[in-house]
Amino acid sequence: MNLFDSVDTLKGIGPKTAEVLKKYGIRTVRDFFYNLPRDYENYARPVSIAGIRPGKVIVKGKIDSLSTRRARRRNLSITEGVIRDKTGAIKVVWFNQSYRIRQFEPEKEYFFTGDYEFRNGKYSLTSPSAVLASDVDTTSGLSPVYVAHGKLKSSDFKRLMNGSRDKFALIPDLLPTVRPGVRKDALFFAHFPNSLKSAEGAREYLAYEELFELILAAKLNRQENDRLRATEIPFDASLVREFVASLPFKLTNAQRLASWEIFQDMTRPTPMNRLLQGDVGSGKTMVAAMAAYEAISGGAQVALLAPTAILATQHYESLKKLLEPFHITVALLTGATKDKKNLKVAISQGKISLVIGTHALLTDDTDFLNLGLVVIDEQHRFGVEQRQKLMLKSPPGLAPHLLAMTATPIPRSLQLTLFGDLDVSILNELPAGRQPVKTSLITEVETKERLYPAIREVLSRRPDAKKHGDRAHGQQVYWICKAIEENGISETTSVKTRCKKLQDSFPKCRVEFLHGKMKPADKDAVMERFSSGEIDILVSTTVVEVGVDVPNATLMVVENAESYGLAQLHQLRGRVGRGASESFCFLLTSGDARPSKRLLELERSNDGFHLAEVDLKLRGPGEIYGSLQHGALDLRIASLSDTKLIHRAQEDVKKFLMEPENMLKYKELMQGITKYQQITTLN
Repeated sequence: MNLFDSVDTLKGIGPKTAEVLKKYGIRTVRDFFYNLPRDYENYARPVSIAGIRPGKVIVKGKIDSLSTRRARRRNLSITEGVIRDKTGAIKVVWFNQSYRIRQFEPEKEYFFTGDYEFRNGKYSLTSPSAVLASDVDTTSGLSPVYVAHGKLKSSDFKRLMNGSRDKFALIPDLLPTVRPGVRKDALFFAHFPNSLKSAEGAREYLAYEELFELILAAKLNRQENDRLRATEIPFDASLVREFVASLPFKLTNAQRLASWEIFQDMTRPTPMNRLLQGDVGSGKTMVAAMAAYEAISGGAQVALLAPTAILATQHYESLKKLLEPFHITVALLTGATKDKKNLKVAISQGKISLVIGTHALLTDDTDFLNLGLVVIDEQHRFGVEQRQKLMLKSPPGLAPHLLAMTATPIPRSLQLTLFGDLDVSILNELPAGRQPVKTSLITEVETKERLYPAIREVLSRRPDAKKHGDRAHGQQVYWICKAIEENGISETTSVKTRCKKLQDSFPKCRVEFLHGKMKPADKDAVMERFSSGEIDILVSTTVVEVGVDVPNATLMVVENAESYGLAQLHQLRGRVGRGASESFCFLLTSGDARPSKRLLELERSNDGFHLAEVDLKLRGPGEIYGSLQHGALDLRIASLSDTKLIHRAQEDVKKFLMEPENMLKYKELMQGITKYQQITTLN
């Protein structure tokens, strides 16, 4: 079987179904078989209604008395009914699932799986899944549960998998390190388990397979990087001492160590390939400045690539101030730069030592005379091809040294597995004077009692705050919203609606909004007004998540905080606390549900590395790494806390690479790791 054949070659998958599958990344036969169940329902021992207790339950029974009504306040449809078995009856309720009223036949039995909980003064089974009892394989009682994709529900995937059941025997082996046939058996029992033990064994092998591919990709990237050649930049201790002495502040020990590691890398004939990760406000830009100074002193040009014009401008202003006293020419190149033609000529002639810019750096007519160091800030915002365009602007036969920076800490377990031998520097100290942000969970009902007074205090608390007419010039506030406009379905308040409400509540303040769909020039104009203090409250989507530096902003509100990931909330929180003043973050939750584990952790800790480890446990590596780089890591099964399995995969990869003919022998494996190579490479 050729696993790279199109998915529509399988039985029961026509052109329409194939189109839906392709939208969700299931393009080939291989993708289809590796679309594994997210869980298994065990229908062997359903609970009787008489013995039901609060929590997740499976009950078997008939359903009747179904009806649907609208709830005006939240624009919901509510479908209710009664489930009965021989021992009793319970209420069941679904939200925004009005199709349920047509799903059931009153004389047939179904398995219902959901949470039995106390809501609105009564117990009920809330939004359960439902399976016809006669469709369940009673041999094992296990039924796979698949993630729904578009119109394709879990039951559709079960039906399609069943149609291809005979094809599993034709699946070829993938890895040389395991017994023949283990792969096809593992995939079969992952989809058709005859016991919990067989399902667990299948998932263990498939987890090992994933780790093997990932580690192999990282090792191959390292080998390829070691074959490249770069300009050797000698280390000059006296120049570095002179530069450090000129700084108006003291470097942290972490900054000193990271800079030393970078200086050593650049002395070598192979290109540096280093990831500099530091928590929000840890001083990555200062380390980049020292690296640039050393490279330029050694005769090389430096390019710093930033994802937005705002961030590029901030870097330009701070680096110009640091480097121009040493007669280093610094230029800014963005879409808005005037006289680009003459600037690009100066860059190509080597008259500009440090160029800071956005995507404008990547254009074909931007050439360098001697590009020796590339710094990419928030490197996950650039795709592989974009990064490669800049790397190829170095002199013929040479690759520039690369320093990639990220403010999203990566858990150490993920680093070791994902990047293999990649060099990583960590800034885990905050510079002197930085204040930890005080974080508080708050519900909607507490907004006027707790939140609004805190905002009023911040807006007027600056010691030199003066009133000009009816406007108080104090510190500033971010208010983060999820949606841009009301859509009639989402409960999330839009930036525009929230902006109007806040203007009504704080009539003496200047309130404006910002979102990603605005024109770049309009976004920049709003941010410039906020940076200069002309806006008191900025209502924004997550467009301000990275790189915006307004030291006078000391309070942030994140609305519907439960709908964000932990890493993203930590990034958002990092927009305040950037000056010497006490700063606050309010996580505003909707509804009356108990706060999630991630929100409680965020309230307790300001340590991004600790939070990244928590996020890894709660959400998995795909979520974390998906926010770090284009192309999600998307590990379906492997757990990066399984150190024994990781060690086994690492040892087996070493053996595999000792025999170069394996690259040709295991063609499917080499094809399959291409995506991992693109994700795990920086250079």
